[in-house]
Amino acid sequence: MPTSKASFEEIYKNHHTMISQMCLGFVKGNTELANDLSQEVFIIIWNKLSTYEAKSSVKTWIYRITVNTCLQHIRKESKTKIYSISDKNESTTEPTEEENSDNNLGLYKAIGELREMDRLLIMMVLDDQNNDTIANVLGIKHSSIRVKIHRIKNRLKKILTNGK
Repeated sequence: MPTSKASFEEIYKNHHTMISQMCLGFVKGNTELANDLSQEVFIIIWNKLSTYEAKSSVKTWIYRITVNTCLQHIRKESKTKIYSISDKNESTTEPTEEENSDNNLGLYKAIGELREMDRLLIMMVLDDQNNDTIANVLGIKHSSIRVKIHRIKNRLKKILTNGK
């Protein structure tokens, strides 16, 4: 894929919502931080667009960049102890129409309580990714995905019902 403004604009148009939702899930519903991470992801995509080798689909490539960016942020924050669980959504920006829903925000906060790998898996499920793509991106066996999804859903129900 050649580096061009048109290719980047197409990637942005087709994948902005997915990237924003994944970032939101990783940062436990903090919309301001999710927006910052989304911008960082797109900067990385822009800078690496000329190196994309089409060994996987563009969407898989973008997922990997998004996941790596979010995980790097989480690891950096956990080392510096800047972002704590009690800071869940102290955003000063206006939420989008989608984020304005209490159910969606509650779900993203609950997803934020999951382990890193579980967060990624459930965000991919919510984005309607097929099991082959999930297995490829996460590097897990295709046969164990359904079991993991079931366990994650049960954990989310427990978090949403009991608060933990």
